[in-house]
Amino acid sequence: MSIKEWFEDRRKITGLLKNSVERDSKDANETEKNKNLSIDYAKINRLWTQCDNCESLLYIRFLRENQSVCKECGYYLQMNSSDRIELPIDRDTWRPMDEDMYTLDVLQFHSENEPSHSDHLDSEDESYKDHITFYQIETGLTDAIQTGIGQLNGIPIALGVMDFKFMGGSMGSVVGEKITRLIERATAESLPVIMVCASGGARMQEGSFSLMQMAKIASALYIHQKDKKLLYISILTSPTTGGVTASFGMLGDIIIAEPKAYIAFAGKRVIEQTLGQKVIEDFQVTEHLFGHGLFDLIVSRNLLKGVLSELFRLYGLPRK
Repeated sequence: MSIKEWFEDRRKITGLLKNSVERDSKDANETEKNKNLSIDYAKINRLWTQCDNCESLLYIRFLRENQSVCKECGYYLQMNSSDRIELPIDRDTWRPMDEDMYTLDVLQFHSENEPSHSDHLDSEDESYKDHITFYQIETGLTDAIQTGIGQLNGIPIALGVMDFKFMGGSMGSVVGEKITRLIERATAESLPVIMVCASGGARMQEGSFSLMQMAKIASALYIHQKDKKLLYISILTSPTTGGVTASFGMLGDIIIAEPKAYIAFAGKRVIEQTLGQKVIEDFQVTEHLFGHGLFDLIVSRNLLKGVLSELFRLYGLPRK
């Protein structure tokens, strides 16, 4: 091999090595770039949501400004209890009650069928207490309702708002106790009571303890409405079912429902299986039930505060 041929071979080898290094470096840069561009779904879920009806993608900040009503189709999405409190209550007048009240697992309820919410627990090891802890972290609430005293256009009121995101808004001992205390305080201070219902009914994990809340709340309302002649308004949102519908949900002096809300005692499937008959479409939707006299008013969210204010004026309630 001549010296010229040797230099040619060395040049080729050096070129191949250089190309290989550049290619490896490019691949590494592409991998790092793709890693940085990986989709953060948790962050997206905090910024965007999807309409349950038309499946349009909705920016959460704009959705909240529109009171959780889809701009595309007008569908009413679920609202959490904090957002609902802001609808009727005047700014800086809300005073919460019983925020530190939490549930005890008196029955030592243990579920083997419900899915686990935590990675370190198997579904067979998840207790009722674990479920409560998970939803407390998820929602920032101690249980499925917020209660307190506030003002609506200057009129003092007692308000309770259920939160469906906390175990489906189910009514357990704490929910029942907080509602009862709210009504008793409203009775003592001669305040009108407004209850915003959003619930799947009584909480099965507390058995008969949850069922007893129906009678306890109804007894407090009897004193408030019949003995003291004070106003109670019930607002039914989607969904309101089970023991809540069968008790304080339908005991209002005035019963208001949101448009297109699902309101029932038993679900469609249970009715069909029990009666052996097909249930018509929209049988348990607000507009159909209103036609049969179940409610007094159907009120949209943007008009709710004004309507409540007019009702209070009609009842002669004084401003503070």
